Amino acid sequence: MAKIIVITGVSRGLGRAMTEGFIQLGHTVLGCARSMATVENLNQTYGSPHNFTALSVVDEAQVKTWAKRLLAEYGSPDLLINNAGIVNQLAPLWQIPSEDFSELIDINIKGVANVLRHFLPMMISKGSGVIVNLSSGWGRSTSPQVSSYCASKWAIEGMTRSLAQELPKGMAAIPLNPGIIHTDMLEICYGEDAASYTPIKAWAAKAIPFLLQLSPADNGMPLTVPI
Repeated sequence: MAKIIVITGVSRGLGRAMTEGFIQLGHTVLGCARSMATVENLNQTYGSPHNFTALSVVDEAQVKTWAKRLLAEYGSPDLLINNAGIVNQLAPLWQIPSEDFSELIDINIKGVANVLRHFLPMMISKGSGVIVNLSSGWGRSTSPQVSSYCASKWAIEGMTRSLAQELPKGMAAIPLNPGIIHTDMLEICYGEDAASYTPIKAWAAKAIPFLLQLSPADNGMPLTVPI
């Protein structure tokens, strides 16, 4: 059965891979990204019933308008994936500029909360739907020079598992570690060594069916995509 799937951060990396994979399987994808050019390309490439919007998840007014429009047109999503996120340029905590730290926290934590705030009420009233908030191995462990990213993903773990305790039966909120995948973001952290990790296409081949089988039985479980 075809699902209605909302994904943030669809312009590249995992978000783009999930978008393309879900559409190939016949599901309807409603996505957002900051890049207007990418959004226009996605709309031209896939067209209706899929829908892509240029916005920043940090801007709650934009998120509210987006959610209101999608909920009115498509109804409550079956799967909501908070994927949008950034990583800091490698540096010790005290050398990360406050502006960079704040931007990361705004996108990686507050952006997720903004999306949930405006999609959850209808999902809860319907009593169904799975929420997946992308975490990281660095949401369950730590490494030097990625302190702000670790802070944001540890926050996602806690926020999501707390949310799971607030949802009615029939729903699920899951913090998901996608694994280590060769993306632009990984290149910031690992440089040339990033190329030795799982390619995005190989990841998507495993991740997409995994995401589609998530159910209320998984509520609150910190999961990892099996690679």
